[in-house]
Amino acid sequence: MTATKTLPNGPDMPILLRRLKFVFRPLEYIEDFAKIYGDTFTLKSPKGNYAVYFSHPQALEQIFTADSTNLGTGGGNIGLEFLLGQNSLLALSGERHQRQRQLLAPPFHGEKMRIYGETIQEITHQVCDSWLQNKAFNIRDTMQEIALRVILRVVFGFDEGSRLQELQKLLSSVLEFLGSPLMSAGFFFTFLQKDLGAWSPWGRMMLQIQKIDELIYAHIKERKVESYQPESYQNRQDILSLMMFARYDDGQPMSDTELRDELMTLLVAGHETTASALVWALYWIDRSPQIREKLQKELLSLDGNTEPTTIAKLPYLTAVSQESLRMYPILANAFVRFATSPIEIMGYQLPKGTMIIPSIYMAHHRQEVYPQPKQFKPERFLERQFSPYEFLPFGGGSRRCLGMAFAQYEMKIVLATILSKFQVSMVDKRAVRPVRRGLTLAAPAGMKVIATPQT
Repeated sequence: MTATKTLPNGPDMPILLRRLKFVFRPLEYIEDFAKIYGDTFTLKSPKGNYAVYFSHPQALEQIFTADSTNLGTGGGNIGLEFLLGQNSLLALSGERHQRQRQLLAPPFHGEKMRIYGETIQEITHQVCDSWLQNKAFNIRDTMQEIALRVILRVVFGFDEGSRLQELQKLLSSVLEFLGSPLMSAGFFFTFLQKDLGAWSPWGRMMLQIQKIDELIYAHIKERKVESYQPESYQNRQDILSLMMFARYDDGQPMSDTELRDELMTLLVAGHETTASALVWALYWIDRSPQIREKLQKELLSLDGNTEPTTIAKLPYLTAVSQESLRMYPILANAFVRFATSPIEIMGYQLPKGTMIIPSIYMAHHRQEVYPQPKQFKPERFLERQFSPYEFLPFGGGSRRCLGMAFAQYEMKIVLATILSKFQVSMVDKRAVRPVRRGLTLAAPAGMKVIATPQT
């Protein structure tokens, strides 16, 4: 039996220096502390409480399965209320979070995925067809365009038209600003979030969000009018339409504000994350000729009529996607928990108020779970199945990403569509590491590629 221990050891670094490192050198922030203190360490928070990092599978299981009366999430909007609103699934906790999660879950599973897959293929083909042979282009910009267009079609249900073009332009601008170095720092240094009018960066972004809201509410209103015309509405399969038909236990539908907030949540949660995951997958495939050849051989087994759901089940394509998410997960940590009463995890007695941080990155780089963890080896996912406490790119427990199945599905469909037509090669062959982009870890800006048609 393990003896109860006090809080784990941790660094005594000045909080300002620690926060600067957290913002500008996110991987080194985790790795350097782990080298000194091991996989579990404590940081003192600015408010005098403690934050404890965990990555051992046993600890993560205890955290993700703990009773919500002992471990709360406190809403945890992470400074995004200005964009997502108060009704966002990310902002809710307790029974209200569970109620909203159950209402939103059905569109992300089942037969609808096949329909979404065809849309994803269509959009990817449209974007790829614009690539010029032997002309370098920014791979992140291109993957973001695919991800955004997929969301606007699959989630919002936008057809072609001026409103779609205007919304796409506004959203691209806001999302790019959210991922900029200034805004990345602004999430953690709130004094940068100053609205000084249209001439200030923050003020300009808030005006753009206001315009986005006007377009979204107009779209919701139009959909409601359309819903009274069953002959034109009954075949709609987009997630907004399904959310509008959903009902709480008391028979009430979601309000316009709730619909708006969840649409923005799906947009923000599914745009940058998917784009970054695709960039990393293409990066690793290009760096590994043997892996590229093996994946290409698997893709050659397909014909032009292969259904997306069949493509998404390809074993090596799945393994490559999973290994990409293991190497550089888009979020370094899962949803933060707070000890609402004293709790014991891995033999450590944590006082009430302790912030508990499940580290996805450290969990994915444990030598005993993933031998040679710094090497890109998709075969490891063919050799064994990892538990949700060993492989957790989408977090875990009741806060695991609702769109996990859709995100993995989209990633595989986009990759298969691109790689069936092109070999994508990085212009600069030097190794790169993730940088902070808003709340996520992403490939550095400016990565250029050349797409060569497959022969």
